[in-house]
Amino acid sequence: MKLENTIAQMKKGVLEMCILSIIEEKDAYPSDIIEKLKEAELLVVEGTLYPLLTRLKNFGLLNYYWQESNSGPPRKYYKITESGNTALSELKTNWNQFINSVNQTIKPI
Repeated sequence: MKLENTIAQMKKGVLEMCILSIIEEKDAYPSDIIEKLKEAELLVVEGTLYPLLTRLKNFGLLNYYWQESNSGPPRKYYKITESGNTALSELKTNWNQFINSVNQTIKPI
């Protein structure tokens, strides 16, 4: 068993919830999302982020709009939808239940 793969899979499992949470705070440009994830030590590259954003948009959890930029072409900003807020709330509830369940089975470090 490769421990690195297990850790990577755990992180991948929560990325959609983390992305929705970041965008819930304020509309976000993809590089802003990557920066927030890096700050949280959830390193993500554009090749991982863009398919997730597209999937969340296709599920109706996100929308986007274009905003003019002072330093180049217009930028695509993502905004959470009402369905996205509902899904995020459900994800957070299930995440907290999951954490509690896991914590009941492992000893603290």
